[in-house]
Amino acid sequence: MTNLFKHLAPLGLIFLMTAGCSNKETEELTSPNIIYILADDLGYGDLSCYGQTKFSTPNIDQLAAEGIRFTQHYSGATVCAPSRSALMTGLHTGHTPIRGNKSVQPEGQYPLADSITTLTEVLKTVGYATGTFGKWGLGPPGSEGAPENQGIDQFFGYNCQRLAHNYYPRHLWNNDRKVFLPENNGDSTGTYAPDLIHEQAISFIEKNRRQPFFLFYAAVIPHAELVAPEPYMEKFRGKFDPEHAYQGYDEGPNYREGPYGSQPESHAAFAAMINHLDDCVGSIMDKLKELGIDDNTLVIFTSDNGPHLEGGADPDYFNSNGIYRGFKRDLYEGGIRVPMIAHWPGKISPGKQTDHPSAFWDVMPTVIELTGAAPVPNIDGLSFAPTLMGMGDQPKHQFMYWEFHEKGGRRALRQGPWKLVQYQVGSPEHITTELFNIEEDPSETVDRAESREDLVRELTLLMEKARTPSPVFRFADEQYMAK
Repeated sequence: MTNLFKHLAPLGLIFLMTAGCSNKETEELTSPNIIYILADDLGYGDLSCYGQTKFSTPNIDQLAAEGIRFTQHYSGATVCAPSRSALMTGLHTGHTPIRGNKSVQPEGQYPLADSITTLTEVLKTVGYATGTFGKWGLGPPGSEGAPENQGIDQFFGYNCQRLAHNYYPRHLWNNDRKVFLPENNGDSTGTYAPDLIHEQAISFIEKNRRQPFFLFYAAVIPHAELVAPEPYMEKFRGKFDPEHAYQGYDEGPNYREGPYGSQPESHAAFAAMINHLDDCVGSIMDKLKELGIDDNTLVIFTSDNGPHLEGGADPDYFNSNGIYRGFKRDLYEGGIRVPMIAHWPGKISPGKQTDHPSAFWDVMPTVIELTGAAPVPNIDGLSFAPTLMGMGDQPKHQFMYWEFHEKGGRRALRQGPWKLVQYQVGSPEHITTELFNIEEDPSETVDRAESREDLVRELTLLMEKARTPSPVFRFADEQYMAK
């Protein structure tokens, strides 16, 4: 039992048992529901509560106004699969099993091993119903990494992140059952997948309202391709001129098999997609209130990495990375610093902001602390529950580490205000090393490596010790590319 849970225990768990019990349906709840909403490629500056000015995100802003906003939260990685692996395992990319977007044919990505303990498996031990809706990317159908083999009671959405590039897919997955969408055959656009996925997520909340549940809402928005239903496009059409046109893949054998479709109005489509995501967040919060379980539900909203450049996206136009340098696939702040908001009425004080440095691998120990589950040994994460709850001592990371196995190999380490960034790691003769003080220089514009050679040596040694080699994801292996 962790310190925060011990602090709550003298209350005989009354604190948790009565939280949000506004009607008979919720009286039997003894632990908080947890909803983790993960946007896909949403930049630090893509929410109006984090500085976006070209469009607004009122429902997400309301979460921030009623909860806590993190200003130094980091994704697990700078691309999709390893970021999710860090989230699910509590291990940073120097230790987590999935360190890159390695595809498996005909559908899926390299699988998590059954021997790995995942966040959902931990929650199953303390009686949680678990559901994942959206994008998986941690093991193809039928593999040991498939959702139903990783502690997830119900999965609905895209198993394969490559196929999740397309918003009118031929099929989705309901656990191990392929769900065909004939209304999207040919070039038809009958079912916008995020709508169908959202309906299933809402159904999961309704179905499990009388027991503690964990909902991993792995949205595919706003990852390219840039496509939104026409009612959303109408709201933004003509508002972001000059428009940015993208010529994509609109026919042929690979159509809707990964390549992005064309979009003549990329600016409007991007804003429309985030508006759709914001509406989905509002719908979730409305459902919690309707069921009388909002006071007993912790909702976390964040993004899996920085903003992307694919499919016609124009992050510079929208200032999607805020003041931060870099984009998706970079290990500068713009590639890995992401928004995070936590909302829990009566437990998290409204209108809070914290600069506590945290990352995806901290989610598992945080959830363990809040639910009283048994700790998982040898993970990298540190619970940020004391920051959420405003009680107890908040542990700090000795350092934070990331690695990336494409574009020549990249890695980064942050210790206190200092951040070491190395590119071309797979080719030692070409390696570049930069050192930044991100408290004084958050935009990483001034390289201090030459003036602080002593610190570079110290952090480089720490960087070497921060990782264990992977036989699958090797810095010198450039045989796969991010998707």
